[in-house]
Amino acid sequence: MGSQEYKHIVRIVGSDIPGEKKILIGLTQVRGVGYNFATAVLDSLGISPDANIGYLSDAQVASIEKVLRDPGAAGFPAWFLNRRKDVATGKDMHLLTSDIEFTVRNDVERERASGSWRGFRHMFGLKVRGQRTRTTGRKGGAVGVAKGGKVMPAKGGPAQAPAADAAPAAEAAAPAAAEK
Repeated sequence: MGSQEYKHIVRIVGSDIPGEKKILIGLTQVRGVGYNFATAVLDSLGISPDANIGYLSDAQVASIEKVLRDPGAAGFPAWFLNRRKDVATGKDMHLLTSDIEFTVRNDVERERASGSWRGFRHMFGLKVRGQRTRTTGRKGGAVGVAKGGKVMPAKGGPAQAPAADAAPAAEAAAPAAAEK
């Protein structure tokens, strides 16, 4: 591997990967590629996962990109892909980079528009997949007794003067109520 030219940055499926990273770890920096998927790709191509990604040849980078873009053609089983039975096409696919966010956003919007139970849960920011909500997932403001606040004035202080003015008015109202 020492005779090949070293590249400081390798671009794979729109992601810039530093050349000093190991190939296995570098592939996991591509969104949609995890550790197990990267291992399977490298095993299927016969590339050592311990070498630095900067020493890959252009042909090896092209073959990695080809497998990442269409893993079904490379012989990967459907259960290994991250998008099985797509709603629009019915195909098994493996989504990468910004396609993941775009597809998830469209799925949630479709569920909201259809008025499904999952759509309502998404709409109100609640848990969707049947998790416990009685004690967990509480976000937002605190519920319960508020700390602090105004303290009642002490007796005999300046706050007693308004109460003293209210006492004669209450005494005048009491005989009027008794006459009725």
